[in-house]
Amino acid sequence: MKDQINRRNFLASASVAALAATSTSARAAEAPGQGIVRILGVSCSPRKGMTTAKAVQAALDAAKSVDTRIQTELIDLGGLNIAPWSPQPPDDDMKTVLPKFRDPALGGLIIGTPCYFRSLSGLAKCFLERLAPLREPQMVLAGKPFGVVTVGAFRNGGQEMAIEQVQAILLCFGMIPVGGHAPAFQGATLLSTKDSIADDELGLKTAAQLGKHVGEVALRLEGKS
Repeated sequence: MKDQINRRNFLASASVAALAATSTSARAAEAPGQGIVRILGVSCSPRKGMTTAKAVQAALDAAKSVDTRIQTELIDLGGLNIAPWSPQPPDDDMKTVLPKFRDPALGGLIIGTPCYFRSLSGLAKCFLERLAPLREPQMVLAGKPFGVVTVGAFRNGGQEMAIEQVQAILLCFGMIPVGGHAPAFQGATLLSTKDSIADDELGLKTAAQLGKHVGEVALRLEGKS
């Protein structure tokens, strides 16, 4: 009799466990992409596919190498029409870009800008201003890490200054600035020679270090490390 009771209890427990497993599988099926951390890279150069885009892509490649759960996407603003912020934003290309930043899987950003007159590009300023809808009524980007990639025509062409300018803006969104490990303490600083960064080994190393660190921090903040 006792054996029958124990067997009955065992079967009941097994049924409950099977039901729980089925429910878990169903929930997983209902939430495709669960566990994914997406990192967006934005090239804020008016020249599509040029050195800034390539530098941001190098950082994204490094971020993706951190873990298979990291997915990356490059958004190249070159050739797009993005006006500055205004109380009544114009109907321009920002409408196709902004929804990507509301993705629940978004874990971090890598922003790239060329250095013009020792400053961020006008396109970068317009783009960052137009992220304003992500601040109200909710700070959508708050608590997410970001890194900055800069490209200049000289080794000391204002890259660090441009990094600080982008950081100051994104701090207003509650984001967390991330640098790379040495030699990219503030961010990635690259030198463009004849429209190429291919020979800038030091600069490419800073891009890789930055991207890797953004990926690591994004995973840690999402509780997936």
